Amino acid sequence: MPDSLTFIGLHYWAGSGREFQQMAKLLAPTHNFLAPDLSGFGESVPPVGGGYSVDAYADQIASFIADKQIARYVLVGHSMGGKIALALAARQPAGLAGVALLSPSPPTPEPMTDEDRMASMRSYGKLTEAEKTFSKITARPLPEEIRQQILKDNMQSTRLAWDAWLLHGSREDISARMCNVVVPCAILAGDQDNVMSPSVHGLETLPLLPVGTPLEIIGGAGHLLPYEAPQEVVDLLRAFAEKL
Repeated sequence: MPDSLTFIGLHYWAGSGREFQQMAKLLAPTHNFLAPDLSGFGESVPPVGGGYSVDAYADQIASFIADKQIARYVLVGHSMGGKIALALAARQPAGLAGVALLSPSPPTPEPMTDEDRMASMRSYGKLTEAEKTFSKITARPLPEEIRQQILKDNMQSTRLAWDAWLLHGSREDISARMCNVVVPCAILAGDQDNVMSPSVHGLETLPLLPVGTPLEIIGGAGHLLPYEAPQEVVDLLRAFAEKL
């Protein structure tokens, strides 16, 4: 696929690149889909000096793209990965063709109460809490092996990366840079998302993106769109890619 578009997935907080496996299979005939584990999550190695800020993660993805020599690509940022994707897109890197945001964390500080933040910090490393989180953030039924994968990813997260996002990354405000995002963008959200409702995207993210950016709603889906609605997301990505 020499001249084709590559999709690069940036996963959610307490997740891993494995969340995009089903989408990668569905896109396989025509597009590559690569999804590295962000530092502190999945099978990643600890960051070298960079830490866990939004920009440090954007640096990580930029290095990944350079290492893989990817010529033309779309960033697919899910939740936490959405904010990281926007931070990278604002740098206007060579080869970036578009940005697709799945239930993204907004460029502004994430709407999270201090109570919720402290509860999330206390839940670290507890399987019972990971199971409660799974129930909260998904709306569609998922196979048991997928549930186990989601729980494993949650439990594999490092304490440093876990707390860094809750205390710092989610609170970062990169909205002033969004005028530098000039490639086509799209936002996809589930109407049953209990973490980031579609109204958050409409109020916090959409006004900062290029004029005409669509906000597509997937009915009956929760926060984990790559797991809950892989076919719908892939259909929307294909349509998005065709316009680039």
